[in-house]
Amino acid sequence: MATELMLTSKSELEQAQASGANPAHSYLMGLTATGRRTMTSTLAQVADMLGGDIESVPWAALRYEHVTALRTALGERGLAPATVNKYLAALRGVARETWRLGQIDAETYQRIAAVKGVRGETLPAGRGLGPGEIGALMRACANDHTPAGARDAAIIAMGYGAGLRRAELAGLDLADLSDDGEIITATIRGKGGKERLVYLDNGSANAMRDWLAVRGLDAGPLFYRGRKGGSLVHGQRLSGQAIRDILVKRAAEAGLDTTTPHDLRRSFVSDLLEAGVDISTVANMAGHANIETTRRYDRRGEQAKRKAARALHVPYQKRGLQD
Repeated sequence: MATELMLTSKSELEQAQASGANPAHSYLMGLTATGRRTMTSTLAQVADMLGGDIESVPWAALRYEHVTALRTALGERGLAPATVNKYLAALRGVARETWRLGQIDAETYQRIAAVKGVRGETLPAGRGLGPGEIGALMRACANDHTPAGARDAAIIAMGYGAGLRRAELAGLDLADLSDDGEIITATIRGKGGKERLVYLDNGSANAMRDWLAVRGLDAGPLFYRGRKGGSLVHGQRLSGQAIRDILVKRAAEAGLDTTTPHDLRRSFVSDLLEAGVDISTVANMAGHANIETTRRYDRRGEQAKRKAARALHVPYQKRGLQD
C-alpha cells in the first residue's frame, strides 16, 4: 500500500520536506524510553506502508483520507483491534506534532485526529498462574544457592506480589524502597511518567529482604545483571528483556510452561479480584489508567462459564464403547 501519500503532488511533497523539523522525531522524543522503542517500530512499519521510512515520508502531507485508507489496509491484514489502534495512535501523535510545528493547519490536524479507532476486544496476552506454579518458581530459585537465586526470587516476588511490568522492575533503584519492618513500600515509575506506591507483605517482603542481604545497601539499581555461574555484576542494571529471560529460565527449571513477567502481572490482578478486592483498588495497584483494562483480567466470569458448561448434558457415547 504505497498509494496514499503518493496522491499528493510533487510540489506539495517538496514543500512538506522543506518545512523544517521532522514531526515524527518530535513525537518520539516526547515519549518515555519504553514507549519510544515501541512507537519507533510502529512508525517504521507505517512509513513502509506509505512508501518510505521515518526520515523520508513527508508527514506534513498526511491527510484524513490517507489515515482512513491506512486504517482499512491494517484491518484487512487481520491485525488485532489493539494493534490497529496503536498504529492510529502513532499517526495522531505525529499529526499533532506536525500541527505544533506549523507544518499543517488546525483543521487538517483535527480531521486526522477524528479518525476513529477499530472496535473490538481480545483477551489480554499471557496466562494466569496457580499458587502451585508460583511455588514451583520459588523452589527453582531456592535450589540455586548463588546470588542469582536470591535475586530471581525477589524479582518473582515483586512481579506477582506487586504486579509490576518488566520495565518497572528493571527501572527500580534501591532508593525506591522503604522498609518499616513489616511492609516494604516501593515507589514505581510507570507508563507516562506516572508514579504510584506498591506494598510488599509477608512472603514478598521476606524475599526482598533476603535479596537485599545478598545485594548489600549500596546505592544504584535494585536488580543487578548476572554472569554465567550465578555471580552478579555489581552496579549494572538488569534490562527488561533480561528479566523476561529470567522468568523463562526459572519456569523451565520448574517444569512449567513458558512464563513471562506479564503472566505474573495478570495473575496478580486476577487473584486480587478473586479475593474480593474492589476493582478500583486493583486498578490503582496495577497502574491501569482505565479500569476497563483491569476488568479484562478478571477470570471469575470465565470460571462461572466453565461451571455452567458442566450443567449441560450432551448424549454422546465415546467410540469403541458401544455394545
